[in-house]
Amino acid sequence: MRILVDISRQTLNLHAEDGALLREYPVSTAALGVGEQKGSFQTPRGRHVIRAKIGAGLPSGAVLKARRPTGEICTPELVAYAPERDWILSRILWLSGCQPGFNRLGNCDTMARYIYIHGTPDSEPMGAPKSHGCIRMRNGDVIDLFERVALGTEVLIRAGDADSPASFPLSILDWRRGWCAIRPLREAVFVREHGIPAELEFDEKDQLATHLVLWNGEGEAVACARLLREGYLGRIGVLPAWRGQGLGKRLVAAALEEARRIGWKELRLTAMANKTAFYLPFGFEPVGDEFEAAGLPHQAMRCFL
Repeated sequence: MRILVDISRQTLNLHAEDGALLREYPVSTAALGVGEQKGSFQTPRGRHVIRAKIGAGLPSGAVLKARRPTGEICTPELVAYAPERDWILSRILWLSGCQPGFNRLGNCDTMARYIYIHGTPDSEPMGAPKSHGCIRMRNGDVIDLFERVALGTEVLIRAGDADSPASFPLSILDWRRGWCAIRPLREAVFVREHGIPAELEFDEKDQLATHLVLWNGEGEAVACARLLREGYLGRIGVLPAWRGQGLGKRLVAAALEEARRIGWKELRLTAMANKTAFYLPFGFEPVGDEFEAAGLPHQAMRCFL
């Protein structure tokens, strides 16, 4: 079984392993849109799994607080008595992110944010974003879904038409939190496409670098760069499918901002000679003559901060 939550359509689809659609349910995701940061009250995107199932055997409309039944059954009168309460009813499917740096670990950890699929009062609308970050369902629907899925079921939360490269989220990570997302991207771009030996692409400098990563709407790393401790901006890599959409420029701007925040006085880089014009609008200037590197002409550049 696999679950697909489509934010733009406000639906939750349950698929068999072969991709066949088994059920489609209306849902309500966050009123504040999509986002992965702690305290944002937004619905996280990307790949998740069901880490816990809570509420088996409870009656429909049973009220849960701190993942435990209170003994109450939600009624219109109870909702009217506490209209501002964020009701969690019937069942909880507690989600855990699978993509470190995007929806797992640190301040973007889905499970630590207590993001659930859960039931909600019948007075709450479906098909419209109204939640505080969780994925709300009708009580009968969440009970039906609960009985059909197992722990570990994959859940993909996709922004759909609401996502665009200009709004792809940026993360600034250390190697420990970001390596498993960054490594496949850099292997695809630098090792396989550019022919850089893996032992040179992944060396001890990675352990000390600050990594800047842009993620698409499914939580896949599509562009990255590194700030090396020596004051260098490392190679910028963008997956082929996402080139020409401004992601490289976003990374350079973010790198300059982060370097200023750290307190650096200048940022240096080495660019292929035919790419130097890309950096000039950001304030970089050539330093010295061109030189050969890997059989190609390169230029050292510097930007004062």
